[in-house]
Amino acid sequence: MSESVRLTRLPGGLTVVTEHMPRVETVSIGAYVGAGTRNERPEENGVSHFLEHMAFKGTERRDAAAIAREIEDVGGHLNAYTAREQTAYYCKVLKEDLPLAADILGDILTHSTFVPDELERERGVILQEIGQAHDTPDDIVFDHFQATAYPGQPMGRPVLGTEETIKGMPREALVGYMRRHYGPQHVVVAAAGALEHEAVVELVRRHFADLPQAAPPPPEPARYEGGEFREERDLDQVHIVLGFPAVPYRHPLYWPTQLLSTLLGGGMASRLFQEIREKRGLVYSIYAFASPFRDSGMLAIYAGTGEEEARELMPVTLEELRKVQRDVTEEELRRAKAQLRASLLMSLESTSSRIEQLARQLQVHGRVIPVEETKARIAAVTIGQVQEAAALAFRGRPTLAAMGPGGKVPRVAEIAERLAA
Repeated sequence: MSESVRLTRLPGGLTVVTEHMPRVETVSIGAYVGAGTRNERPEENGVSHFLEHMAFKGTERRDAAAIAREIEDVGGHLNAYTAREQTAYYCKVLKEDLPLAADILGDILTHSTFVPDELERERGVILQEIGQAHDTPDDIVFDHFQATAYPGQPMGRPVLGTEETIKGMPREALVGYMRRHYGPQHVVVAAAGALEHEAVVELVRRHFADLPQAAPPPPEPARYEGGEFREERDLDQVHIVLGFPAVPYRHPLYWPTQLLSTLLGGGMASRLFQEIREKRGLVYSIYAFASPFRDSGMLAIYAGTGEEEARELMPVTLEELRKVQRDVTEEELRRAKAQLRASLLMSLESTSSRIEQLARQLQVHGRVIPVEETKARIAAVTIGQVQEAAALAFRGRPTLAAMGPGGKVPRVAEIAERLAA
């Protein structure tokens, strides 16, 4: 762990991690809860995201307007997000306003009131958000993809929830979920920027003292199954997500999988972009991405294309997936390594990105991973390991989600057959 990074575990189990960053005048601080969509019961799908919204709607000491006004009076930014394995609340302020940021974050996590009027108002906002997502095919297609890859289980359910679960969710569901999952053992408070570690620890000790004493059950294990989802819509394009089983965070092939994703579809020089957009003009947008989780993972490709172009798109894509299992050049591996290394180092210049990295590393690996160790792991990846990661993924059962005029998109069985040939 770098000398600039310090870690303290408070008696109740709350973890505080900081990084002193010289030559900056700001501080980012965030509370990262190790629970998200996959921790929800079926009837409370969407509660993590609902809680994230309600956190800014009033506490015992501040109403919603006061929360917004206090942080903006000092020029700060307060935000949150919900993911499948984490919910985050974070703030960026000038260094002298760190005590206020810690106070507000602690207040919304320990003394939110969930006033019924505010709850009903925010319920309507979330229903609008769900409706907007359903009206945006290049957004909602990823929810259908996730649900098809992990059917009938928390990992496959939408982060926003459904209209049915949100409409029927009582105040008690939010309060109960917070009591079960927001205990100090499951929260990391991370801060980075112009700070002193002991001062941050004292602020956290003071403002996060009332987190609930919770011992939630472990989440249901993720079971990748795959399959296909199709929805015919009257659209100019068909939106396609094609994915395969991949490795979790702590797997030895984690970095080879990240590099595979990068060289396949991580930039303008990537195989898919060059072959499918630049040479053939079949798409405007195509990219690959790796989605690791704690006990599972996926490697996937998104493309948006016309109805007729879809006929040619898939065979060309599948041929690239076959080729990468047997033919990776030193040059493209070097380029992919440079992209990942540059992305890592550039993110270190942002206090906001840094606290997210610190929290994720602690929640996934149980330790802060030094930058030099990460750089060395990336540098050590071999062509053989990238090909091994490709074979592991592309010989697994595919997951396909297609929305729009998708009649020219082959079925999953045909895709699997072509990749096995």
